[in-house]
Amino acid sequence: MKITHRAPVSETLLDRVSTWLQEAALNGEGLEVLVQGFCERLAASGLPLNRVHLSFSVLHPLYDALGFTWMRGEGTTVEGYRAERDSDDNDRFLKSPYYYLLSHNLGHIRRQLTPDTPDEFPVFRDLKRMGVTDYIAFVQSFGSDSRQGMIGSWATDAPGGFDDAVIAALLKIQTNLAVAAKMAVLGKLANNMLTTYLGGNAGQRVLSGQIRRGDGESIRAALVMVDMRDSTLLAEREGRQVYIDTLNQFFDAVALPFNRNGGEILSFVGDGFLAIYPCGRHREPSESAAQSAMTAARQAVSRMQELNRQRGRQSLGDVRYGIGLHMGNVMFGNVGLQDRLTFSAFGASVNEVHRLQGLTKKYAKPVLASSAFVNYCGGSWLNVGEEQLRGVKSKVKVLEPTDEHLRLDHQEVLESRSLEARSEAEKVMLLYQNARPTHSNNPWNRLLP
Repeated sequence: MKITHRAPVSETLLDRVSTWLQEAALNGEGLEVLVQGFCERLAASGLPLNRVHLSFSVLHPLYDALGFTWMRGEGTTVEGYRAERDSDDNDRFLKSPYYYLLSHNLGHIRRQLTPDTPDEFPVFRDLKRMGVTDYIAFVQSFGSDSRQGMIGSWATDAPGGFDDAVIAALLKIQTNLAVAAKMAVLGKLANNMLTTYLGGNAGQRVLSGQIRRGDGESIRAALVMVDMRDSTLLAEREGRQVYIDTLNQFFDAVALPFNRNGGEILSFVGDGFLAIYPCGRHREPSESAAQSAMTAARQAVSRMQELNRQRGRQSLGDVRYGIGLHMGNVMFGNVGLQDRLTFSAFGASVNEVHRLQGLTKKYAKPVLASSAFVNYCGGSWLNVGEEQLRGVKSKVKVLEPTDEHLRLDHQEVLESRSLEARSEAEKVMLLYQNARPTHSNNPWNRLLP
């Protein structure tokens, strides 16, 4: 609905919006809720807005920004781009009002629009088609020494555009939004960092207060240990960069399946990693955990086969690996120094799955499991022998899955392929680190209008 009249700005209603922002921030609401609620309440207060765009830089090991566009009567959409930005995205940014702001060190830029207004920026063509009559873009830092901040724009289709009272209201509410958004950004930053470096479960435990040495518990879990073969030889023969590239290819192929469906990668150690599937101590949850781990193992084997086919087409050698599977009790919690801790799993079962993985070298099998795992997992397995694992009194029966048991069913094939699709986070995150113009040092300069 196009605005055809101008109502006076209500300071009382704007104060209510500011109060809501404060309460939402104190309650720990995320950026998505904060932006959606803010825009709807701002429009409801009588400000003549038909489009609002807000982007926030959110320091993250993989992604750096979130972008939201609110349209009157249509709600909010989330925009994002992966790190690999193409030339079209780069050109779009360089021709945007945001780049103009940043390159000229300006806090605001205002342009009143009519059908005859020259298209100073390409985005103006879209805005004029929407009936926009006035447009204000802005930059708001979260602090002089901060890499976080907010960048955005206000647009109206009211006849005559924004008057001074509306502009004053927008400037005032913009500061309040920045304060609330900074709290949400810092909360997301903490969650992003802990989830990325510790994993989802461990990260949430730390956020909930398990931060003292010794905090933790004993849990039952299906355990997975994975290792890449001949990595030292590869590093010595091919050099650092080839080794790192190969290691990342390996992790992309083999690790992703173990970080889904109840699984969590606790730690990467050199060219391998430890993953667990926590479960209850009864048979049914133990079976579910073991079967989920085996599904991930099947997907990992399939994905490694595809990786090696791709490498073969590039005249590169196969990447060899080993996967050990086990079921047991582990200690899950904080260990280390008083002021330098790690959150991981420890205990005899962790040592045992590590040694099971090591046996894949002896038997030249990609996947080996203990009888404790197989008893809960089910399926078709072959006995390859009994081994005396260090620290275990009795010999452990070691088994390998049959070719049939390693074959993916239709649903598992679809699930494995879906791992390559963008996650929800990837859809909403926007990187600047590897794709910003070399002639601009501003850390927000990849945010689009």
